[in-house]
Amino acid sequence: MNKRMDIRRLCLLGVLTALVFAGNFARIVMPIAVGGTTAFTLGNIMCVLSGLLMGPVGCLASGIGAALYDLTNPLYISEVPFTFLNKLVMGLVAGLIAHWGKTEGKYGRCLIAAAAGCVAYYVLYFLKSYYYNALFLQGLPSQTAWVALLDKIPASIFNGVLAVVVAPPLCLAIRAALKRAHLKLA
Repeated sequence: MNKRMDIRRLCLLGVLTALVFAGNFARIVMPIAVGGTTAFTLGNIMCVLSGLLMGPVGCLASGIGAALYDLTNPLYISEVPFTFLNKLVMGLVAGLIAHWGKTEGKYGRCLIAAAAGCVAYYVLYFLKSYYYNALFLQGLPSQTAWVALLDKIPASIFNGVLAVVVAPPLCLAIRAALKRAHLKLA
């Protein structure tokens, strides 16, 4: 079997995909002033964790799990391609930074990787929200589109901070448990 993707890594990828999917169900949706919604969700923790644990390949769990959630919700089904790409980038950036060189598994590296993954995601998310949702779909004037975007910032900051605070220690705890069980991810 391919050394880069053995059965254990493939199983972990499947478990993480399921956790991203399930984490997106843990959400509180709130209306915002300009006719849209924003949400507090646990999905971003799992997206970042996927990259931290598996490296760049963890982005598949992030993208697929989040896109599968959107496929189950009629409100988000038109967002599936954007969600897949944005969450894929989140996991990819976190995974690349966490596994750069030989220092994976260090708390500081995990923290930086989680923060960078969240920043990359939110840049893409805000661009999509402004150009696609507000200007294209809703036909809002530019200033109104900016106001709609500003309404999403508090939930986005909360979700990002939660992912950065929770995912790194969770990653280190999982890695330690795998080490005690004499299992390796790579």
